[in-house]
Amino acid sequence: MILLAVASAPPAAAGQASEPLANGDLLVDDFESREPGALPDWRYLVGKSLVPLADEHMRPRERFYIHVDDDDNRVCRLYAEGEAVHIGLPNTGERLDWDFARHPGLSWDWRVLEAPANAREDNERFNDTPAAVYVIFRMEGFLFKRPRAIKYAYSATLPVDTVVSYGKLKVIVVSSGLEGYGEWQNISRDVVADYRAVFGGDPPSRPLSIRLWGDSDNTGSVAEADFDNIRLLAPAQ
Repeated sequence: MILLAVASAPPAAAGQASEPLANGDLLVDDFESREPGALPDWRYLVGKSLVPLADEHMRPRERFYIHVDDDDNRVCRLYAEGEAVHIGLPNTGERLDWDFARHPGLSWDWRVLEAPANAREDNERFNDTPAAVYVIFRMEGFLFKRPRAIKYAYSATLPVDTVVSYGKLKVIVVSSGLEGYGEWQNISRDVVADYRAVFGGDPPSRPLSIRLWGDSDNTGSVAEADFDNIRLLAPAQ
């Protein structure tokens, strides 16, 4: 296990997307610049391309939107009712500029409000996840390209530290419904160390993209979760 921090925590102070922080970290998004009910300034996968997220990509049963908390903090809320929904950021240097030499880690806040009933990532029949953060390292394959990726999962039923392998996709459970829902958690991961642990060897110097995810299509139930304060982490001093 390579877990830098997992703790109940309130959302961090507001900042601007891609803002360098005093400790050398880089703020990717805290969603404060978006209006309540608006779409997050992320991308949506259409075919093989990540395009700007638009209203036509979101539906009542599968959507991301900006929600305002009781303390006036703005967060990115995910809702999936019998569906799978995800948004991403390509690592092109515009909204995301991630080099592992400068920022080997990734941090975010999240909370799950509702999880798919009886879902578990180690069983394809019930493989739903109320909230996940993907790091996609590269696309691989000759005729059919598939992503080599780590999926950091908030599992409904599996304990923290569970690792599930689906070939090029490795699932690492970093939060669990066994410990309850509804409270904010801060997750910090050494992504480079995680890659070495689950794949062996070193990752590419720059990942391809990151993705926020939630799904409830296999169980036909509901997933609802909030994301906030996504940061790239500089090496520990």
